[in-house]
Amino acid sequence: MTTLSGASANQLAVANPWSMVPPLGNLDAYISAANRLPLLTLEEEQGFARRLREHNDLEAAGALILSHLRLVVSISRQYLGYGLPHGDLIQEGNVGLMKAVKRFDPDQGVRLVSYAMHWIKAEIHEYILKNWRMVKVATTKAQRKLFFNLRSMKQSFKADSAAGAGDTHRDTLSADEVSQMATRLNVKPEEVLEMETRLSGGDVLLDPSPSDDGDDGFGPIAYLADASQEPTAQLESRQRDRLSTDGISTALEALDERSRRIVEERWLKVNDDGSGGMTLHDLAAVYSVSAERIRQIEVAAMKKMKKALADFA
Repeated sequence: MTTLSGASANQLAVANPWSMVPPLGNLDAYISAANRLPLLTLEEEQGFARRLREHNDLEAAGALILSHLRLVVSISRQYLGYGLPHGDLIQEGNVGLMKAVKRFDPDQGVRLVSYAMHWIKAEIHEYILKNWRMVKVATTKAQRKLFFNLRSMKQSFKADSAAGAGDTHRDTLSADEVSQMATRLNVKPEEVLEMETRLSGGDVLLDPSPSDDGDDGFGPIAYLADASQEPTAQLESRQRDRLSTDGISTALEALDERSRRIVEERWLKVNDDGSGGMTLHDLAAVYSVSAERIRQIEVAAMKKMKKALADFA
């Protein structure tokens, strides 16, 4: 494995260290260049780390970062299965590497490569959790542990099934596998099942865009929206309630006693059995007139009430 000599390492630090990295836009060229960058010896690494801590030497920090870019590339490959761009994973891992370099203490007796792995993975984990789904799938520490171990453990179970001539096409976990996973990760079996459900479900746009043929897309917004809470609908509902109570009372007061009773008996009363009020013939018998006359009085009363309600509104 190629290492920097003391002279070449100093040259790398004194010169612009980032000049060895190719321009953005070509990921393959970047990875190739990162893998060609020479590693630092223990003495060189500690020397640069002390210069950074004691003198805030940014050129020394650049040398430490450059020599560990290949580590970020290697770690980022482990997370390609989450469907996120490899370049973005590397970028986030580089942020973690920079944080590690800033906090690295050369007197602790460990190499930067061992110290930086935690920071690189933590930054990539955070990026995946924020961007893998629109709605977060893991918030607690136990859920994060499940999120980053469930897929690899499922693959392990599939490999065991293949070795035993089992069903390798099964996507769901068996009860025994759920129990094993819960025990190994120190979580409840219910949490394993819940996380598997979260991982298997895809994102659904709340309000999808129209399709290419001009049809409006159908999404949850269509049935989640509560039209009754729309301001115009609420105003109309209040207006209807006011008309059906105070408005009806005011309109009835505009009628004479006989017309009011006919309207009330015909439209506003309900019998105990749920049927309507009195019929035209029943009222005709009460007032000793024909049913046709009762109908005429009813029609005139309705017109009068309609005008009164319009004035009331």
